[in-house]
Amino acid sequence: MCRKLLFLLSVPALCIIMAFAPAAKSPRLLVFSLTKAYHHASIAAGNRAVVQLGREYGFTADTTTDAGVFNDKSLNQYAAVLFLNTTGDVLNDEQQDAFIRFIRNGGGFAGVHAATDTEFDWPWFGQLAGAYFTNHPKQQEAIVQVAGPGDASTKHLPLQWKKKDEWYNFRDIQPGLQILLTVDESSYTGGQNGALHPISWKRKFDGGRSFYTALGHTEESYTDPLFLRHLAMGIVYALGKGGE
Repeated sequence: MCRKLLFLLSVPALCIIMAFAPAAKSPRLLVFSLTKAYHHASIAAGNRAVVQLGREYGFTADTTTDAGVFNDKSLNQYAAVLFLNTTGDVLNDEQQDAFIRFIRNGGGFAGVHAATDTEFDWPWFGQLAGAYFTNHPKQQEAIVQVAGPGDASTKHLPLQWKKKDEWYNFRDIQPGLQILLTVDESSYTGGQNGALHPISWKRKFDGGRSFYTALGHTEESYTDPLFLRHLAMGIVYALGKGGE
């Protein structure tokens, strides 16, 4: 009888403890879109889309164009930083050093489209991003091919995906990238990277994680469910939620 009474008393107590247990905090993403060269008109749409993706995929996104947040105290609030169509030389030496420390302490990086048109005189950043932009032809439709069909950022995509975007050519493509998407140069004019022309990849780098997609030039991209899931799962990987 005593044991039964103790059990009955313990059940409400357990419920009270569970009810007041603090909820796990969602990881925070810093969305950085400062431009010092070309400014993409789609940045505002991209910011809105990433904030909404955070609500859907369980992270909190803060948007900024202020390079001053690249300091140890501010960056330590975040699990990853997304460079959303940044261009040019956006960080000074102290800010660069803080970002290096952030990555080396296990932080994540995600880059969209013009992120590779950023910090050309900072070799470490080129290694983190995975390549540097060189040029592009006019916007046109092309066939995107899934190179990593088992990856969370691509497994929802058709193996051959016809899409209109601005197709970047690259230099200094880093060895050891896990290629997720390529573009078929025979399906459009102006490609310069040959038979294997990567446009999305991820990697572990210098203690942290890096994801990049060259898609995302157009405003229409940020209402495209296929692209948005691709981007969301790349962000999830950068945040450290998406496994290998």
